[in-house]
Amino acid sequence: MDYADSDPSPDAPTGEEGAASWQTDLSRAPAATKIVIAGGFGVGKTTFVGSVSEITPLRTEAVMTSAGAGVDDPAAVPGKATTTVAMDFGRITLDADLVLYLFGTPGQKRFWFMWDDLVRGAIGAVVMVDTRRLADCFPALDYFESGGLPYVVAVNHFEGTPRHEAGAVREALALAPDVPVLIMDARRRVGVVETLLTLVGRALDASPAVPGAMGVPAARGAARGVNPA
Repeated sequence: MDYADSDPSPDAPTGEEGAASWQTDLSRAPAATKIVIAGGFGVGKTTFVGSVSEITPLRTEAVMTSAGAGVDDPAAVPGKATTTVAMDFGRITLDADLVLYLFGTPGQKRFWFMWDDLVRGAIGAVVMVDTRRLADCFPALDYFESGGLPYVVAVNHFEGTPRHEAGAVREALALAPDVPVLIMDARRRVGVVETLLTLVGRALDASPAVPGAMGVPAARGAARGVNPA
């Protein structure tokens, strides 16, 4: 699968060899922020990162074998042959002043010990949800709630499954009224970008000093022109 690059701002001036001015002017280096993508096994975290990453995503996937029988249950995700054993990593430039580094966590319980290291330094998290397996997202919700890290809930809508409204998901997960719930498709770049922008906005509300604050309004505007992959 090919992944589209981030769309540059249409008004961004270019410098040498077509580079944007902020890429050649070191005094205008963009702010870098870290985002964590979490959720249960097979919920779509790897797809989420790959849909928007402007670099070739780093993936640490291993082929599922009979040795994992009774440990990983692929029944709800037929056809899944690999699983993330460390993390997914990608990068997206939302605007000239804001770059997001995306870290996808492994979903299986035996890898939860890695979460503290992956989350360190993050400004917020996206908790991905499959409505067929709501309970799988509870550990991630509990983790970020207890740690006080801002998060949003992204419902990854799979083809052939019933579509649920955000309000129904909020009630089922007993989420606080201020936690954003978005219905999206992890394969569609535009929906992933909107999810990330919503999370950055929530992180700014929680901590106005978050790096890249000045770039968010422009990034929101630029995202409206992003075409889905």
